[in-house]
Amino acid sequence: MTDSAETRAPAATNRARRIWDSDFVWSFRQTPVAIISFFVVMVLVLAAVVAPLIAPHDPFNPATLNLMNGFTPPGEPNAFTGDQFLLGTDDQGRDVFSTILYGMRISLFVGFAAVMLAMVIGVTLGLLAGYLGGWVESIIMRVADVQLTFPAILVAMLIFGIAKGITPPEYRDQMAIWVLILAIGLSDWVQFARVVRGATLVEKGKEYVQAARLIGRSPFAIMLRHILPNVLNPVLVIATISLALAIIAEATLSFLGVGAPPTKPSLGTLIRIGQEFMFSGEWWILFFPALALLSLALSINLLGDWLRDALNPRLR
Repeated sequence: MTDSAETRAPAATNRARRIWDSDFVWSFRQTPVAIISFFVVMVLVLAAVVAPLIAPHDPFNPATLNLMNGFTPPGEPNAFTGDQFLLGTDDQGRDVFSTILYGMRISLFVGFAAVMLAMVIGVTLGLLAGYLGGWVESIIMRVADVQLTFPAILVAMLIFGIAKGITPPEYRDQMAIWVLILAIGLSDWVQFARVVRGATLVEKGKEYVQAARLIGRSPFAIMLRHILPNVLNPVLVIATISLALAIIAEATLSFLGVGAPPTKPSLGTLIRIGQEFMFSGEWWILFFPALALLSLALSINLLGDWLRDALNPRLR
């Protein structure tokens, strides 16, 4: 037992050293923008995940709200109650810091789920189009071309409106988040499909795919086991950048009043609420949620830019 443990320890150390000295990690360590972006993303995501533990108040629980605390400036005591809030309060007396943490949870959940949906649809259709070709490729690519002629946000608004219209009124608020995920996901699958199709066209002509065909592997097995692992690099880059775009799309839809319901306000909903008081002196109600959204989206986008360059073999 002792010899086995002593053998595993150097092996783990050597493995960690190889990872630390790899081109990927070296590129990350040599890019200050990537390090700062990664740190900002991790802090914001972790804060959103543990929001119930670190948020001073539950902004969605009416029992914890005091209307007398409404419009309290950041760091200043309230004139009636004497309470202080780090980032101030909104018109309902909700702590802005707490609303940002809880709102960021909704924005991140919608963004991650929408990107996963778009990635599953896009990668599947891209593999089918690239490998099967023929009429399958023609139909998928023509549908993709038609969708690209419209702005993604308009496609998302159209899908959201149709899905919400067929949802029973009593379930609309409960289903609004899932309808939002569906709308953003269906509006964002095209870029995954186009990139995967191009990569599949390159991969299916290589010798390992030809060998798999000769031994009788089914097309489904070849696409799933052989081609898919070799086209994941660009998919990961697109997914990272799409996450920032999905979060912005969610905020835009919620800002326009067709996204997250008021009972589950996201960052976009908080910005919509804050802009109503922008010219009345309560600037913090808009400023801090907008700053959180900008920091999150920009950091993810910069991280995606670095990931694109790091995974590009021509730039190594």
